[in-house]
Amino acid sequence: MRRRDFIKVVVGSAAAWPLAARAQETRHIGVLMNVGPEHPEGQPYIAAFRQALQPLGWTEGRNIRIDIRWGENDVDRDRKYAAELVALAPDVILAAGTLSVTALQRASRTLPIVFVAVSDPVGAGLVARLDRPGGSTTGFMIFEYCLSGKWLELLKQIAPNVRRAGIIRDAANPAGIAQFGAIRTTGSSLGVDVSPIDIRDAADIEHAIADFARSPNAGLVVTPSASSSAHIAQIVTHAARYKLPAVYGERFVAALGGLISYGPENIDQFRHAADYVDRILKGEKPADMPVQAPTKYELVINLKTAKALGLAIPPAVLARADEVIE
Repeated sequence: MRRRDFIKVVVGSAAAWPLAARAQETRHIGVLMNVGPEHPEGQPYIAAFRQALQPLGWTEGRNIRIDIRWGENDVDRDRKYAAELVALAPDVILAAGTLSVTALQRASRTLPIVFVAVSDPVGAGLVARLDRPGGSTTGFMIFEYCLSGKWLELLKQIAPNVRRAGIIRDAANPAGIAQFGAIRTTGSSLGVDVSPIDIRDAADIEHAIADFARSPNAGLVVTPSASSSAHIAQIVTHAARYKLPAVYGERFVAALGGLISYGPENIDQFRHAADYVDRILKGEKPADMPVQAPTKYELVINLKTAKALGLAIPPAVLARADEVIE
């Protein structure tokens, strides 16, 4: 080989080394969840996120590392785990729920965050705008406020005798206040008196539901939040015990025995989040990636629970259901 050709080969090979190294570089993703590892949807959410990353070229153990913390919607735990994840210096963090995002933003204003299951990202101060979030945070809203009144409409359709509706909410979440306002407006048009039932801890749930059930013609709307999700088994049990028809905002609750649920398929948000994480890992900025709202809401009806409550679901409502549990 001539000397000139030899030099070209060596120089070309040397130039390729950094590219090869970058191709094999392991990227780091942090995850802060708003539920615990034993929550019925917690592990499926993470599994959906992992699976959605693979077609995009990311496989755990090959070119990505994922560190998960389970905040369980506890302020102190969220603060601790947010600090831990930021100290690990990941390339991007997936955060579920408003409290998780808030804790992470307090720990770092520059680390890219993709959120899911957030009700009101602008009202909570997580982003400046939905179309151009600014800063280092973007993601996926769990629903729009116009949905809130729909829950009460469904309750009235399946239980026409309801005259009083207790709205189970997380009063510490700014979205809980806005949800209640939208439901109360709908209640005025339906002739239903609406009152809040604020969730503080597990010990209060039965007492609050039992008190509300003492008066006749009562029903419940359980708005989605990490707090209600953490105690959802208790809420479903007590609603059945006190013969209260209840509408839930999270799909999985109907499978646990809830009467009816109407809301987005939350697991899809984790799949879509993988796309945003991929784009950030490839160089895009969260500031330029719009916050997205769900495009599909699903109605699920548990006929076994309806029968136990002595309710006949109207055929028009059954016809609209995406799933009927018998």
